[in-house]
Amino acid sequence: MRLEEVPDPEPGEGRVRLKVLAANINFPDALLCRGQYQVRPPLPFTPGVEICGETEDGRRVITNPELPNGGFAEYVTADPAALLPAPDALDDAEAAALHIGYQTGWFGLHRRAALRAGETLLVHAAAGGVGSAAVQLGKAAGATVIGVVGGAEKAAVARELGCDLVIDRRTDDIVAAVKEATGGRGADVIYDPVGGDAYRASAKCVAFEGRIVVVGFASGSIPSPALNHALVKNYSIVGLHWGLYNTKDPAAVRACHEALTELAAKGAIKPLISDRVPLAEAAAAVQRVADGTTTGRVVVVPAAGEGAAR
Repeated sequence: MRLEEVPDPEPGEGRVRLKVLAANINFPDALLCRGQYQVRPPLPFTPGVEICGETEDGRRVITNPELPNGGFAEYVTADPAALLPAPDALDDAEAAALHIGYQTGWFGLHRRAALRAGETLLVHAAAGGVGSAAVQLGKAAGATVIGVVGGAEKAAVARELGCDLVIDRRTDDIVAAVKEATGGRGADVIYDPVGGDAYRASAKCVAFEGRIVVVGFASGSIPSPALNHALVKNYSIVGLHWGLYNTKDPAAVRACHEALTELAAKGAIKPLISDRVPLAEAAAAVQRVADGTTTGRVVVVPAAGEGAAR
């Protein structure tokens, strides 16, 4: 990626142009840059899949910009039907980070896994952008939350987020720690944006009639579940691709946003922003997210005259 001066994108028929106030960095941005995402925009393109922006009539909104004109720029175009009001309780960077991660967490925990108050929720990568959202949503739902992290710094962040127990995968035995914490029962719901070894540990410590929610594969390794194991232990493996709800059930997306806005107003959820960077530092920030060295969210905050990162 490099920073360039490019013409402001022109909204086509039925589209609007937004001024970018803040653009959250997601792991898919790195996959887009590598050509490894399910969507492959023509080169050159501008990454950035979620923003907080301002409409021409002054409304503050969150949305997913239309690629190839992604959010790491001063202006984007978007479908007006996909604009959601930015919660008043959150600043621009926090609002930009509310959409994909928290919607994914909400649909994963509530619609796919039917998490109930009093159950135990295990969250992998609990200090990361996706994981931190699931931790907060799990606590808001009344669950006991166990967070798995890598390293002491991330463990401290997970505790601050509200995890009831934090497991450091670098020094602790995940399966043994979960079994000890739950009296041998295991975790009722497991939220896994990592895959690989994280999934294999999940299958060993999921409770009877538990649910493993497969959210992504940040480890780069896609596991092959042993279905006979799911059969003999009576647990479910459910997938969650939040983007499909935008086309399959957009009304549910708006209802979810209303629920998230209420939780934000109550202070029950608040995106963890670890860094706010200018467009000139977007490429390095995307690399840090790809490397898994960040906690919470890194957000690009464009300044006037910066152009676009392509």
